[in-house]
Amino acid sequence: MRAHLTLMCLATVALAACSGGGSGGSLPSGSGGGGTGTTTQSTNEQAVAATNGVGTPVKNFASYEASISTSTSSAAASNVRFATTASAATASGACKSGVEFFSPDTAGDSNSTETKLFYDLACTDLARDTVRIYTASSSTAETVSRTEMLYAMNNGTPIATRTSTEAIAGATFDSFGFPITADGFTRSATSQLAIAGSKTISSGDELVMQAAASGTNGFCDDSAGFNVTGSTTLGETFGWAGGVLAGGTRTVNSDGSVTWTATHAGTGYKAPIGGLSLAVGTLNTSCPIATPAFTLAGGTSDGTYSIPVVATFKSGILQSLTVTNATLSNGNTLSISTTPGALPSSSSFITGTISQSGTQVATFSVDAFGDGVLTVTKTGAQFVITDWHVVK
Repeated sequence: MRAHLTLMCLATVALAACSGGGSGGSLPSGSGGGGTGTTTQSTNEQAVAATNGVGTPVKNFASYEASISTSTSSAAASNVRFATTASAATASGACKSGVEFFSPDTAGDSNSTETKLFYDLACTDLARDTVRIYTASSSTAETVSRTEMLYAMNNGTPIATRTSTEAIAGATFDSFGFPITADGFTRSATSQLAIAGSKTISSGDELVMQAAASGTNGFCDDSAGFNVTGSTTLGETFGWAGGVLAGGTRTVNSDGSVTWTATHAGTGYKAPIGGLSLAVGTLNTSCPIATPAFTLAGGTSDGTYSIPVVATFKSGILQSLTVTNATLSNGNTLSISTTPGALPSSSSFITGTISQSGTQVATFSVDAFGDGVLTVTKTGAQFVITDWHVVK
């Protein structure tokens, strides 16, 4: 049996403290308001909002891990992206436990890197292919153009493409242009996920990474996003806004893995299709975050949530995740776990259950790369999840 990679799914969020979300026009009849309704429409809405709320933090953590150096100190002169591999072998794309890393990228672009993540440890079944091109704007700042191709298992044609523009400041950089986490930095990014050539998800996020002490960084972040195409089933579009305004930690473990621990608080939004947009304010440079930089304009609140997350990554790949008794709108709760014995490529590698007073409302299951299905038990409705968010 082939060994398989790990990247995980979970938690995301938006902030109750986050403003964004004014009136966005009339909603379909029976939609319910503020996440308190009990109609079929409102039950489906709440399940979609909870799933999106859960996917954002883990997606953010995975993006952060793919954007930073694994070096523990700026004093290490020969930093390498993957500490378990010799520098020359790493940069040349040698397969190492299901990961290939190139510098420059396979197209030979200047100031570039390329990271390929595979479903199998032998690097034969491609899952994600990410190219980043970085440009220094000063000795402590750079901009990054990032393109990530998403592949389904045993499928050589990309199922989606995520493009991002990132700005990193207050940093020291390793030899591949990655900011060194131990020294702290700030990062902001906007991105789009396109499926079949159509922009489907639009999002933005910012991270303030504080300098490390004894192997642990404190951090805070915020993010917002929405489904551009919306759900034809519900006749609505959905969004999220929130984050970790204070108290998050990223800890380097003895085996070289890192663990992100935080409670994400946020708000889900709904609007007629076309009724949401991303709003960007002043970026933050320190924690706590008093005013999130990324919010949403338009729509109405579909309820708030608070999601405690513990996620462990190694070489940028999610290894384990715990979300227990997250609180959602309308008195719902959420629990998420990794299925014992399941391969990361399994569609039920990560499972989540949304309940109310002990009764199941909905379940979702995804593989280690955040692709799967949300099933609303009470209504029978099903929705497709791609790259940690509901897309249709």
